[in-house]
Amino acid sequence: MTDAYLALSLATADTGEGLPSAVKSPEDVEVQENLMVLVVDMFSATRQSLALIHGDSYVASACVRQGWMPSAPSIPTVVITIRVLEVYRVADLRCPRLGIQVFVRTLCDIHGVAPRRWLGTQFSVAFDVYLAIQARVDSHVQLALGRDTPHWRLKNACPCCLYNVEGEPKLKITFIGTQDGNNSLSRFAKREREVVDETAVPGASKEQGDDRVAPGDYYLPREEVDKWAKEGLEELVKTFGSSSTQEEMEAKGGVEEEEGCSERWQNMKEDVTARAYGMYDETGFFPALCRHGFVLIVVDMVKSGKLYKYPLLITAHILNVLGEVGLAYDVRCKHGKTVRAHPALRQLALDKNFRSLVGAFHGHGHNRLCGLRNLMTYVEGVGLEAGEGCEIFFSKSKALASTTRYASRFHRQQSITTYLKHTDTFDTYANLSLLLCNNTMRDLGVESRDVFEMWLAAEKAHLLTLSKEPEEETLEMEYFQKLVNLRDAEERVTAIIGVQIPFIPGEPHTNYAEMAKATQRIETQRRHALELEMRARVAVQDLEISLGVDVHWRPEDENWSRVSAMVRSPRYQRALDHLQGLIISRMFELAKCNMSGTGYKLRKHIAKALQARSKAIKTAIERYNDIAEAMTPPKPSLTWLEVVEYAFLADFDLLREGREDIRGQPWAQPAGRAAMDPHFKLLRADEEIQRLNVEIRCFVTYIVDEEAFLLREEEHLRMEGNEVIAHQVRLVRMERSRFTDMHMSRLVKLSREPGFTGCILPGTSLSRERHTPVMQASSPLCPLRHDAAPPGNDEENAQSDDDEGILAGAFMNIIHITGDDGADTEDT
Repeated sequence: MTDAYLALSLATADTGEGLPSAVKSPEDVEVQENLMVLVVDMFSATRQSLALIHGDSYVASACVRQGWMPSAPSIPTVVITIRVLEVYRVADLRCPRLGIQVFVRTLCDIHGVAPRRWLGTQFSVAFDVYLAIQARVDSHVQLALGRDTPHWRLKNACPCCLYNVEGEPKLKITFIGTQDGNNSLSRFAKREREVVDETAVPGASKEQGDDRVAPGDYYLPREEVDKWAKEGLEELVKTFGSSSTQEEMEAKGGVEEEEGCSERWQNMKEDVTARAYGMYDETGFFPALCRHGFVLIVVDMVKSGKLYKYPLLITAHILNVLGEVGLAYDVRCKHGKTVRAHPALRQLALDKNFRSLVGAFHGHGHNRLCGLRNLMTYVEGVGLEAGEGCEIFFSKSKALASTTRYASRFHRQQSITTYLKHTDTFDTYANLSLLLCNNTMRDLGVESRDVFEMWLAAEKAHLLTLSKEPEEETLEMEYFQKLVNLRDAEERVTAIIGVQIPFIPGEPHTNYAEMAKATQRIETQRRHALELEMRARVAVQDLEISLGVDVHWRPEDENWSRVSAMVRSPRYQRALDHLQGLIISRMFELAKCNMSGTGYKLRKHIAKALQARSKAIKTAIERYNDIAEAMTPPKPSLTWLEVVEYAFLADFDLLREGREDIRGQPWAQPAGRAAMDPHFKLLRADEEIQRLNVEIRCFVTYIVDEEAFLLREEEHLRMEGNEVIAHQVRLVRMERSRFTDMHMSRLVKLSREPGFTGCILPGTSLSRERHTPVMQASSPLCPLRHDAAPPGNDEENAQSDDDEGILAGAFMNIIHITGDDGADTEDT
């Protein structure tokens, strides 16, 4: 059937009409037998004759030769035209929600017949065979091109990341990728229904046996995943500090101090989650992508959440195949600690200089210290990469959920694999030049970048002041209390200093002894009052020396009023400071709830997630409310929803009750907060520019080399008489070259932007596979660099988009004949 399909593809290549509904057999061939079959086409379903000619070994291959795909292997009664299957394949890849049932019902509506259950089964069988044939054709092409070696696709997945050019600078982190799990593509486990104690429970599995394997090498098998489910891994992690490899990592700077954040991240084990795992067989999938979005590898999550075994296997596989990498993961601190502890990974990670990172969005769920060390914004060498490519990919791949939820294991993996290949080829590759152009820096209008460092230092200092009462404030409150004590002592002395009991001799009821005792008591009280006044005065004087106070504070003074209020509500003050510190530490998460472009439902979803994991904030709010209600007069209370709805610290009205009103600080203003991240992105700007310059030239070199290589192999196969495979190679070449003009138009336009420092001329790749000897250009080519602007004035240089396309086309014509046999292309 594969041979028949190859012959059919070649025979219909030059007709200009695409695939016909049927291909007639040549008149000069001997027809052995004719079978009547129902041929289902897009707009018709008619009975036609299937000619079995001399040489046909199977009825199925005869159907394919005629342009039909059978729904049964031996004696099919219904066949479906290949062009209908191709229409469905392309439409389903562009809209994965389509599904076979919807498409078959569409055909039924067009043909004017009632839908039948077996029609979907027949179409599904024919479609499976069609995809299997295409997979075999693809393997034949890869074999002919010498690309059938193990892990060839992974090693060449991304033209920018993995296609190296001679003479380019070595990047600090050579390869940046991201990995994460997602449960949108979960699949229900088909089980018998059993009743236990009048309660329906899942019974034994009723999955039909199917040993077919999805085509391609995107998936790693379950057996490989299970090898990484080592028992007692937690105990291993606890003892990793005593590992001998620890000292080696520390010597190379590969181990950081424990930031106390890794223990916060655990796999969810709620009862609802556990029951959900029992309902599904595959609970999702766990992919790894490069920073440009090309899928590297995928594993299925089986009846579990994001267990350690999935990222561990992917990390080990990528390190073994690609070498030095940096991978972003939402629980980087936990993952990095596990990698350093795993006996099968720690030495490999050390040898490959593995760097574990955390993405820009997930990093704000970690504590500040963990973020400062692992958040990609602060890591040297990553440029402006956010590390959240998986989240973007999941937003598109979730469209597969409706058609894979109840599919078999094979059909689910087949759908996912086919989708991944199509996305890499027609979406990620098509948008690659757009991504490279959009990643260039924009002028932020920052006059002095030093001010951001000052703001960050001020924020850190303020956070430290909220952890405990400042010493100066403690002394001030103590001084205030001593002043109050001194005033009380002075009032007591004043009140008692002139007190005496007069003695009038001869007066009745006068007792000298009793009068003497009363006078002694008054003298004792006077002496005590003077002593207390003296001690209070000495204490006040000592504190005045410490605080540098020259004149006693008086009740009418501002300091007296300020510290008086502070002393009256110390517990309230501490509760408010603690809450304020937590709000600052969660600033990015809270700001995300009200970020421009974030819809109402998404804000509420984020607020709910924050509520689930921010127990510290909820506890602080409860404590604050208890103290605020006990104040005289009572202070306003807070609710969780009110705290979440605040977009910035400057909107937190209760902060005016704090020890320090920071609403006027520039780093607490919305504009200041919005400018902090761009500052740290500016610090990564030079790295990003350097990386983009390397990636752009690698991409251009790849385009030229790939085109020349496929053209050479096509001609070579045709000269050997292998026309069918040569035609398939041509289809591969046309598949990639359809985007070449668009890529070059974007890159040419980018090269003319002010400040562009790269070069869009092809270089010489380190891989000798695609090198093709061709003739040198007869005329010199002016390099499109930042130091070689096109001649003419500004008006002449202002080209339209059409002009850019013409220029790109002319540029491609030149580089097609530019050789690389020892000459420096940049200087040609």
